Amino acid sequence: MNLEEIKQCAPGEIKACKDAKALEAIRVKYLGRKGELTAALRTLKDLSQPKRRSVGQRANKLKNELELLLEGRLREFARESSQYKETIDITAPGKRVRLGHLHPLTKIGREAKQIFSSMGFAVMDGPEIETEYYNFDALNIPPNHPARDLWDTFWLRQNETKNQRPKTKNTERLLLRTHTSPVQIRYMETHEPPFQIIVPGRVFRYEATDASHEINFYQIEGLMVSKTVSLANFKYVVESFFKQLFNRAVNIRLRPSYFPFVEPGIEVDVSCTRCSGWGCSICKQTGWLEVMGAGMVHPHVFEAAHYNPRDWQGFAFGMGLDRIAMLKYNIPDIRLFYSGDLRFIRQF
Repeated sequence: MNLEEIKQCAPGEIKACKDAKALEAIRVKYLGRKGELTAALRTLKDLSQPKRRSVGQRANKLKNELELLLEGRLREFARESSQYKETIDITAPGKRVRLGHLHPLTKIGREAKQIFSSMGFAVMDGPEIETEYYNFDALNIPPNHPARDLWDTFWLRQNETKNQRPKTKNTERLLLRTHTSPVQIRYMETHEPPFQIIVPGRVFRYEATDASHEINFYQIEGLMVSKTVSLANFKYVVESFFKQLFNRAVNIRLRPSYFPFVEPGIEVDVSCTRCSGWGCSICKQTGWLEVMGAGMVHPHVFEAAHYNPRDWQGFAFGMGLDRIAMLKYNIPDIRLFYSGDLRFIRQF
């Protein structure tokens, strides 16, 4: 049987097959090792070079066409076969759709932003890779200041050239920001008081991890500037925030402390949310929990932002959202937030 005869007979026989078994017989008949098309290909050695090329191309094309016809017919048998037909058991219980869960840090962040927004604070954002100027110098922390030891910093390696440009605040060493305070400087450089903003975001510290420390965590910092703002305004803002966050009255305690970018500086404690101030293992029997640092903005910080500290005053504060979430949701270990364990996430 030559190529033309195979081309005329094979498609009809494939279409006439009633089942997969008959189809396989047709495949063997034409494409098997002893099939008609294989036999035709074996005669190519007896042909001249030009004719051998022409017949060979026609034979390969015919082989591809027959393989496509066989595959198509086999798929038709599969669709028609009862074992491939989709059946629905209307008596079977439905499959429960598993819903996603917001991460507790996402929840506490959204709630905090909503509370501060209701008090008139605008929400700002900034880069996680910062310059040395914005992260330290503009915040009254010069290179030789011992306070830099408080921030275990991730410095980024940069390529240095012999003809390096003079160092400015935009060409200084880069680092992963250790707090979100640099955004406050960036905001003050482009805005005139009065204003009140919060800056939530991720920060990084090079330190050992344990139940209360991680190399990256989330902060929310705030800044309010006007001609008359005072710590009394700050105390009202903080009390209102924690009252709404914990859905109950929370006592506030302010203690003197030191931060380079504020003067005076204070630590803020809240009455223990577990024991309501009576003393427990969470608050180490003191009845108080340290939650944030704050204070009145240092004049040097205003000067770095080109404000006259004689004309303006304001307060700044900062707290870790991870710690606030641990208090609200009774989470004993900060590492659970970053474990990726779905059993933990599904609780929220």
